[in-house]
Amino acid sequence: MPLFARVAVNVPAVRDAFDYQVPDAFQSRLTPGWLVEVPFGSQMVQGIVLSLEKSSSVNETRPISQVLEDAPVLTTAQLQLGQWLAQQYFAPVSAYLFAMLPPGLGQRADTLFELNPQAPANIAELSPLQQKIFDLLKSKGALRARQLDRAFAHVDWRAAVRSLGRQGYLHSQPLLPKPAVKARQIRSVRALIPISQIESYTSKLGRPDSAAHGRRLAALRLLARENKEVDVSWVYAACGAAADDLRFLEKQGLVCFGAQEVLRDPLAGKKIEPAAAPKLTADQEQAWQSIRGIIESGCFDQPVLLHGVTGSGKTELYLRAIAATLQAGKQALVIVPEISMTPQTIERFMARFPGQVGVVHSKLSPGERYDTWRRARTGGLSIAVGPRSALFTPFPNLGAIILDECHDDSFYQTEMGPYFHAVKAAIALGRDCGALVMLGSATPTVDLFFQAQQQNWPLIELPRRILAFQSNENRGEIETQALPPTQVIDMRAELKAGNPSIFSRALQDSLAETLHSGQQAILLLNRRGSASYVFCRDCGQALRCPRCDLPLTYHRNPPGLVCHSCGYTRKLPEKCPLCGSRKIRQFGLGTEKVEAELQREFPSARLLRWDADTSRGKGSEEIILAHFKKHNADILIGTQMLAKGLDLPLVTLVGVVLADAGLNFPDYRTAERAFQLLTQVAGRAGRSGLGGHVIFQTFQPENYAIRFAAQHDFAGFYQHELAERRRLNYPPFTRMVRFELRDADNRAALERAQGLAGRLQAAIHQSGDRTLALSRPLPPYFARRGGYYRWQIILKGSQPGKILRDFDLTNVIVEVDPPSLL
Repeated sequence: MPLFARVAVNVPAVRDAFDYQVPDAFQSRLTPGWLVEVPFGSQMVQGIVLSLEKSSSVNETRPISQVLEDAPVLTTAQLQLGQWLAQQYFAPVSAYLFAMLPPGLGQRADTLFELNPQAPANIAELSPLQQKIFDLLKSKGALRARQLDRAFAHVDWRAAVRSLGRQGYLHSQPLLPKPAVKARQIRSVRALIPISQIESYTSKLGRPDSAAHGRRLAALRLLARENKEVDVSWVYAACGAAADDLRFLEKQGLVCFGAQEVLRDPLAGKKIEPAAAPKLTADQEQAWQSIRGIIESGCFDQPVLLHGVTGSGKTELYLRAIAATLQAGKQALVIVPEISMTPQTIERFMARFPGQVGVVHSKLSPGERYDTWRRARTGGLSIAVGPRSALFTPFPNLGAIILDECHDDSFYQTEMGPYFHAVKAAIALGRDCGALVMLGSATPTVDLFFQAQQQNWPLIELPRRILAFQSNENRGEIETQALPPTQVIDMRAELKAGNPSIFSRALQDSLAETLHSGQQAILLLNRRGSASYVFCRDCGQALRCPRCDLPLTYHRNPPGLVCHSCGYTRKLPEKCPLCGSRKIRQFGLGTEKVEAELQREFPSARLLRWDADTSRGKGSEEIILAHFKKHNADILIGTQMLAKGLDLPLVTLVGVVLADAGLNFPDYRTAERAFQLLTQVAGRAGRSGLGGHVIFQTFQPENYAIRFAAQHDFAGFYQHELAERRRLNYPPFTRMVRFELRDADNRAALERAQGLAGRLQAAIHQSGDRTLALSRPLPPYFARRGGYYRWQIILKGSQPGKILRDFDLTNVIVEVDPPSLL
């Protein structure tokens, strides 16, 4: 009987799925979710089977060429999630499905370019770019299109290559790379005789007085004692034997070789002391009874919003919810905003659930991610912890999804496609799986909190902070404590008083007292580098990125100018590129400068800096945090990474060097982001019996975000911000879709944006929906990035997505309910 597979192909911008014949050899094992290789046009591509059908509406179908992997790569719930994401965010379903695979497994068709041996001899007529491509292919040999992308970044090399092909200089052919990851195998060896018979075989091991005889006998005894397959490298190390010795034993029929799979586990060797569940506070106990009631009811139609002040014990409730999930034979996902939060979260969960936790994030090697993915797929793991991408872990029986710090912007994928919001995706996944979804935060977004109230989500409050780091015996005596008091320093008054330092007198005194007491401090400045602005004092020319038009930031180590948007770097010029003046000056400050100023003010203080520049390497966040926890440093300086989840008993002082940073961007969520950051970082102080306090330095002490954050007043901020959003018709009182068009040519980008705006306006008119409103094309605040000019259009309305169902949005960035309009 014929069988057809509906396949989503891994081809950019192709939205439709296609029917393929299922050959007889594959019919017995092929199911939805399987990774396959199929013909598509003149090339072979990968695809994922969406469904199996007994008939096809297509007259002529082509057969599936190959089935990859030994089991489906996606679960039924993941297939449903991928299709939901495609409908919500207007991108091809294949983009979401292949984003769920570990790096290296999913491959996209490529093109191989190589020089024609009979190419014309004269290359003098070629353009400079064509000559560079010709020389590169001549020196390196055949190269794939993606390799040329890396070699000629920010350059349109494809037109030059097409011209070279027409002129006969090179050939091209389609290519589908094989999956780049697979199980790791090591060579193993085992004894074929028991240890009791070894002495009767010693005559077969060579001359009794030879060194080889001794090595072979030692290896044979070791293998017989183990009585199992052993890694050959261990045999070499333990006995001094060599490969020739083991091959000799094999010829004598005494051992045999084999292969063993070795799991690449990033947590292997990590030793964490097991921890028992602590006694709950009265607030926690009440909250847990509510959560447990929801779990026992099995009714997970709506997510649970856990709103607790910083340090109120939300993590303990996550742990108990997961324990109940595991007891029911299901698995759990724990999603955190950033990789920097993963190490501390891992420690907490490994201590409670030893041997059951896996970690997923982008700094792992492809092999580690592939093996963790495989273990999760087969049920070899019970808990996966990681940032946004961990949401795609293929658990076969998912029972709980926890999103900690659910307010964070990093839950929205905006760096590259496919675009989606992990919080909304988690809610959809939980609905499909029948799983508990818990969203936790001290500062939930205005949109989310409003939605929870309007839709009657279970809303659980933890209004009081736990006095942490006390023994269980004392937990009954002192359970809670006040949030740390916050002092707001007006830096304008500091300047008038003759203090030009970046540190107010109050902050200087508090730092000195903290150091004298042997305690620790955290200083936040949400800017990297040493100087945020470099300019010529004669003509005023600022040094900007040639690709983004953004001011370049000066870094001391290594010295030079860096664009924090695209990564462009250059040396600090000796002369102004515009007027030739040597009066090049640096202005502003970043974390590097704060570190240097601190070292000058407090030369004996031990400093650590934690920002994107110091945490690039694998495991760097864990190392920095471990050093600070062990009190190998007195002051930790950093960016927003410091505001998330740190629980440090010796931190009694938190200072925000410039609370205004980011407050003046033209975006409707600017105040909300500032309030969240300030409230969260303030929550790092005073978590133990030592107490603590917070200092905000600002030039805008009257700003409502700063005032409410200083008072730890979420309710006050929420009501104030809600009124502003209602007045300006911003979410949650409307929905938005942001369209972005990019081009290396500004006029071309504008013309494309105008064309899209015209088509959108016509669709709005045809729909008759009076709630819809469309902005004209405008450049965003960051009008140029990575060499591309940007134009955006904003569509507002109660259901703006309705008019987009059949829209051609190829080469258009679409963000539904975008986190920022910058």
